[in-house]
Amino acid sequence: MAARRQRSSRDGAAPASSPQRRCIVTGELHDRARLLRFVVGPDGAVVPDVAARLPGRGLWLTPRRDIVDRAVAKRMFARAARRPVTTPPELADRIESLLAQRCCDALGLARRAGLAVAGFDQVSDAIRRGRAGLLLSAVGGAVAGRRKLAGIGPKLPSARVLTAAELGAAFGRERIVHAAVADGPLCRRLCVDLARLAGLRADSAVGQGMEFAPAGPALEDGGTEAHD
Repeated sequence: MAARRQRSSRDGAAPASSPQRRCIVTGELHDRARLLRFVVGPDGAVVPDVAARLPGRGLWLTPRRDIVDRAVAKRMFARAARRPVTTPPELADRIESLLAQRCCDALGLARRAGLAVAGFDQVSDAIRRGRAGLLLSAVGGAVAGRRKLAGIGPKLPSARVLTAAELGAAFGRERIVHAAVADGPLCRRLCVDLARLAGLRADSAVGQGMEFAPAGPALEDGGTEAHD
């Protein structure tokens, strides 16, 4: 059992149920794998830790742009850290960029391992053969294509989070509208990161089939201290 847990950690996959942490803005408890972690650097600057590996006391946020912006505006990092800190006003943009790169890296790794395909025909074939664990559609892509693929695999998790250029870069192409990833540790890690990115990126959503669910607004309740 311990060996399996170690392998899962090395693969970068989120466990089925990870330890919970409390968002410093909303006060809600969530699995830490689905939150954003931050640490305060030696210079007092707030540093996003999207891989949750940096040393130091962790401060946790629900992955939504409005929550990140509120944490900055209301100086909630300083309150939770109990020390003066500096937070760049473009922090949400920085997190979005880091998460997008993390998603593209995972997708590129899946492609090189033969676990991801791109293009409508290839994705359709992967679904029919039971080799698709996640369907990816480019933000702004045509609805008709998504609807057809959802009809073939209506139970499959779907994400409309990455741009056509980002999907294309992961496959060494200029643009891609549709892609699929086989189930496994990489797929599960990608699902978690795409869900976190969706809260930072406009017009993106995750769901099942055509039932996409965009991130909603933050709660108005004040948060409480949350750390490692």
